[in-house]
Amino acid sequence: MDGTREAQELAALLAALKRRSRLSYQELGRRVFISSSTLHRYCNGKGLPTDYGLVVRIAKECGADADELNTLLRCWKAATGQERGQGPARESGPTGESGPTREAGPGREQRPDSGRTPDFGLRRPQGARFVLATVMALVVLCTAAGSAPYEVAPAATVPVPAGSTSWAQTPSPVDPELFGVTMNSFSGAMPSFRTGALRLWDSETRWAQLEPVRREYDWSTLDRLLDGAEREGLPTLFVFGGTPAWAAPGARKAAYPDGSRAAPPDDLDDWDALVRALVRHAGARIDAYELWVMANHEHHYNGSVDTLVEMTRRASRVIREADPDATVVCPSITELWTAEAHEYLLRFAESGGYQYCDAAGIKLYQRQFTDPPETMLEAVRDVDRTFQRAGYHLPLWSTGTTQTVTLNDPLEEERAANHAVRFYLTGLYARKRNLARMYFYAWGNGNIPVVLQAEGQPPTKAGLFVGRLQQWLARADLRSCGHGLQIALPENVWQCEFLIPDERGTLRTARIRWTLAGTADTRAGTGARSIEYLDNSGREVDHRDTVRVTERPVLIRYG
Repeated sequence: MDGTREAQELAALLAALKRRSRLSYQELGRRVFISSSTLHRYCNGKGLPTDYGLVVRIAKECGADADELNTLLRCWKAATGQERGQGPARESGPTGESGPTREAGPGREQRPDSGRTPDFGLRRPQGARFVLATVMALVVLCTAAGSAPYEVAPAATVPVPAGSTSWAQTPSPVDPELFGVTMNSFSGAMPSFRTGALRLWDSETRWAQLEPVRREYDWSTLDRLLDGAEREGLPTLFVFGGTPAWAAPGARKAAYPDGSRAAPPDDLDDWDALVRALVRHAGARIDAYELWVMANHEHHYNGSVDTLVEMTRRASRVIREADPDATVVCPSITELWTAEAHEYLLRFAESGGYQYCDAAGIKLYQRQFTDPPETMLEAVRDVDRTFQRAGYHLPLWSTGTTQTVTLNDPLEEERAANHAVRFYLTGLYARKRNLARMYFYAWGNGNIPVVLQAEGQPPTKAGLFVGRLQQWLARADLRSCGHGLQIALPENVWQCEFLIPDERGTLRTARIRWTLAGTADTRAGTGARSIEYLDNSGREVDHRDTVRVTERPVLIRYG
């Protein structure tokens, strides 16, 4: 191929992606760490990026898919002479590493869930996905082996989840309350594996069950649950929802057999009375209040945004007057993979709803339950961007899952255990985007894809592994999280680094590593002394040892 013609084709493809993204040269350049003038030269053919990693960053910021990346790779190799055996000069960014990779978010063109590729004038060679997988695996292996202090084995090539930018910070404590569970039980029994916080929903504590008749309250189930939480020393989040039929007789029924309604009460004085009675009865036994469940899902709430904001204002005032130490969590937003959910969040924000809360409730879950938990980072990133547009910066509490969770088949035991642990590790990874709390759905329920512990049964492997993760991090400070070549590891390896006190109280470096998919061999690293596994086994290592990393996280201690 003629290099000049291929250079022009590469420029045309980059320009088409840039136009599709609707990002300015200045904004797109900022995201990939180059100047707007340099980016402009790449898009008009007056300059040629000599680092394919930079081409990938530009393309992914614009929402490119695998076929498009393959076409770009073909053009780039021809333009830089690599198809004729010539190696391009190495051109590094500010850090000499791959920068963040993001895909289209709310307000930008989305690819349908079917996986069809948007047509922007590219020719799609047959077998593009297979070719891309092969080429990218070789790029990962060669780059990692040549520039990183690790030995790598062939690893599965999988798409990197959007929103998974590597980061580092001043070490800060890992809050035990991050490791929450939603209680699907009304008996008062508690988890027998280690957990950090409880959330009450599907626990027979809906409004219709607490107040079956106007101003007549039944606190018996709530008291059993709160007494159990108090015995275990666990903070409790109460969730509002399920309006009694007497309070909204003409409204649509909610998704429960008790006749509760998916609507606000006809008279908001009834709402005030419930909140006031609950806070007075529970006192300090309830630490936080989620002011409505799945506010943008018609099976749970089909009233107006303005009414929900007013309910939030009223409840917040009552709670703060009675218990100033309680945390007020704004109504949770679900279906965050859709633009409609972000539009709802913006309407709630623009109507002033978030000014009455200490935290924002969201529902984090994968598009498909079989997807890696790390894919939730894309939803976190999009929520963060939506809140920036709205002008709010509240801690995010992930308070549950999708409405259709019970319609999914159970995951195989080993996969379920890995996903449960990585659910919480993903929460730690998202700390830089202000995610503060994760509530796994659910404890006590044995009919969901990932079961931690069915009531009356011992913990599953997933539950035991979650407890073990919390033991690892009981006194830890989180320092950084990252993955792949961004942190000089094989592309499919993820890692969070901590400071954990040893038996003498001296802070020592520790790293939790896992893969998004497949396996990889990495060096233990300088100062390594032991590796621990989630099944309580372990062994001593030193810096020369190779650590096989899989989809099940491992802990490496240094010192």
